Amino acid sequence: MSEETSAYARAGVDTAAGDLAVELMKTAVSRTHGPEVLGGVGGFAGLFDASALTGYRKPLLASSTDGVGTKVAIAQAIDKHDTIGQDLVAMVVDDIVVVGAKPLFMTDYIACGRVVPERIADIVRGIAEACSATGTALVGGETAEHPGLLGPDDYDVAGAAVGVVEADELLGPERVRSGDVVLAMAASGLHSNGFSLVRHILAERGITFTAPSAELGASYGEALLTPTALYTGPLLRVLGDPGLAGAVHSLSHVTGGGIAANLARVLPVGAWVEVDRASWSPLPVFRHLAELGGHTLESLEGAWNLGIGMFAVVAADRADAVAAKLRAEGVDTWVAGEISTSERDLAGFEQGAKGVHGGAVRLTGSYSR
Repeated sequence: MSEETSAYARAGVDTAAGDLAVELMKTAVSRTHGPEVLGGVGGFAGLFDASALTGYRKPLLASSTDGVGTKVAIAQAIDKHDTIGQDLVAMVVDDIVVVGAKPLFMTDYIACGRVVPERIADIVRGIAEACSATGTALVGGETAEHPGLLGPDDYDVAGAAVGVVEADELLGPERVRSGDVVLAMAASGLHSNGFSLVRHILAERGITFTAPSAELGASYGEALLTPTALYTGPLLRVLGDPGLAGAVHSLSHVTGGGIAANLARVLPVGAWVEVDRASWSPLPVFRHLAELGGHTLESLEGAWNLGIGMFAVVAADRADAVAAKLRAEGVDTWVAGEISTSERDLAGFEQGAKGVHGGAVRLTGSYSR
């Protein structure tokens, strides 16, 4: 070890551990590479051959960036790191498919207090496997060691991706019409939002993440780490089905802000919908956590997805066909409402969110048991 290297190591940065982490993740990352990816793993920049875009009439690039939030605290608490990667990909890539875009490539960033090669490899392996499942090339990433800023076993993850869509196939509020049907797609669990509230509820009850839960059939930590569902593959196959061309008008990824606010973002001003709570039954994890915290499910609709991970607003005459295709792809799908543009009092409706002045959404009725 050189004097310079030993000095860096004494400061808390282990470059050898970082190199080992790269070696452990190389195979998984390489599996996401098609002929469009140049240069392999370890370069200063990831290279992607964009010549395929010359086949588009008017290609629009779509980009998204996100993280996993405080869900990483649960992974750290029970020392289980192989699912966080899928959460990251889902949060980034499923935002890209919302506009109808096909993801092309993704990069990731992991900041940690100390590089534990096997842990970093677990995280990146999960990212790579989810990238493969969504047809996304993982072209690069960075693992940064921040001793003194983060604890030895602390880390955070973030990522960014780029996709492409034909300009005249772009999905969004301008395609939505009165009479369109709102289809809901089932969530796998909490996905990657609302975990600050989850952690607060468990802390107030003195429940640790390693504690077993009879209601959830696992420890709290294991149940809460159920990875975020990936919708990109099934949705791209729906969008690419010639028999369903033009059937999907807009999509909404139910993430931070909850159910109504996220759906309102992809509706045009003047459109409204009432989502029928009786059309689905919130998953046991939501019911149990609500009971622990002394909350009603209705009061949590702005924090958790309660079992809906994605919405599709589709033409009424092809709603059954779209739903059938999604179910055939393994995505539980049901009718949750119908779009209207008729005059009505919109008091009590959510109207747009996150800077978007969109449509109006309200949840009605009682949840199915």
